[in-house]
Amino acid sequence: MKQTHVKPADGKLGILVVGNGAVATTFMTGVLMARRGLAKPIGSMTQYDKIRVGQGADRQYLTYNEIVPMARLDDIVFGCWDVYPQNAFQAAMYAEVLQEKDILPVKDELQQIVPLKAAFDKNYAKRIDGDNVKSLPAKDAGKCMPTRWQMVEMLREDIRQFKKEKGCSRIVVLWAASTEIYIPVEEKVHYRLSDLEAAMKTNDCEHVAPSMCYAYAALAEGAPFIMGAPNTTVDIPAMWELAEKVHMPIAGKDFKTGQTLVKSGFAPIIGVRKLGLSGWFSTNILGNRDGLVLDEPANFRTKEVSKLSTLETILKAEEQPDLYQDYYHKVRINYYPPRNDNKEGWDNIDIFGWMNYPMQIKINFLCRDSILAAPLCLDLCLLSDLAARAGRFGIQRFLSFFLKSPMHDYTCGEEAVNNLYQQYTMLKNAIREMGGYEADEEID
Repeated sequence: MKQTHVKPADGKLGILVVGNGAVATTFMTGVLMARRGLAKPIGSMTQYDKIRVGQGADRQYLTYNEIVPMARLDDIVFGCWDVYPQNAFQAAMYAEVLQEKDILPVKDELQQIVPLKAAFDKNYAKRIDGDNVKSLPAKDAGKCMPTRWQMVEMLREDIRQFKKEKGCSRIVVLWAASTEIYIPVEEKVHYRLSDLEAAMKTNDCEHVAPSMCYAYAALAEGAPFIMGAPNTTVDIPAMWELAEKVHMPIAGKDFKTGQTLVKSGFAPIIGVRKLGLSGWFSTNILGNRDGLVLDEPANFRTKEVSKLSTLETILKAEEQPDLYQDYYHKVRINYYPPRNDNKEGWDNIDIFGWMNYPMQIKINFLCRDSILAAPLCLDLCLLSDLAARAGRFGIQRFLSFFLKSPMHDYTCGEEAVNNLYQQYTMLKNAIREMGGYEADEEID
């Protein structure tokens, strides 16, 4: 390993997950099983990927932890918040993603992961009905729920207590909870940190989502924050300002698991081969709690905006009007309980080629949503912790590889990078730079 300015990954890394459902418990169980040597963390870039460093005679292919100091799986301590009080073992059994034989060996550890009370507003997830939620002291019992600012203070105290009780040297906060209703960016509230704080203190529940309270609390307590849903949460200039003020990394938004992973990988094939696109229709059926929440139109709108953003930055009409002018792009998600976590993503792609002759491509991806999301959770947490120790703060564009709708500064006309191969180049270059090597690949 070269000499780098990255601080060593000494001590325990606390990972506090917002949500204790299918994704969170699959992630936790997999890590606990892997560090006992009872499972393999397949799908995790940080555990398997190798990057070339150096050129010519100096060329080497090294794993991430050979290039930069990464936290080890043995160093991870899990905690969570959830609106349901069941511990991680009970929640993992209920989710029915993993078989009992793959949960029981770590039952004792999972049982010790008991959800803290969640900062929750039912208006943001109408299909959720848990009662393990934060409430005001008895003297304020007449009020409905804590104000947004009170939520922030309660969450900050949770983080401090967890860090102290578990003896963690560092904390990362990961959102793996449900998709909230869509909140358009409101300049008067979301552009300046002072305005966001004022809105929290006046309890502006229309413009300040509960997830924003988690993000604010995490950053204020010196913990990187990762948004794994398509929520507006950290996709606002006020949160970027906070991240820069406290010198903490933020990443988001929405785990890139099934259909969008395919789309961000396959669309470049069409673009590179200079084939035309008439339309791309994507539909999903999903039966877990995420599917239930997304069955509510206001929540689906948040997901739709995220999923629709992928193609437009890969196949650009202004660059190739003959090929990509006015193609039709439609995304659908359908709640279908019999499938539970086994999501089916179906894509119908209408393309055209030589002399405008039409062709079709059909992709049917029968995937397991949480099985694909779990390694992303691990990678995002470990790489966000790495970024913090490397002194990187604000939006972490190099983590776009793992996310459906990558963060970018839209206020100055910046465009998100959605091409999977360009995202991979950004990831590799960032690891190289943090490891003291030259970032020697270009994004064309």
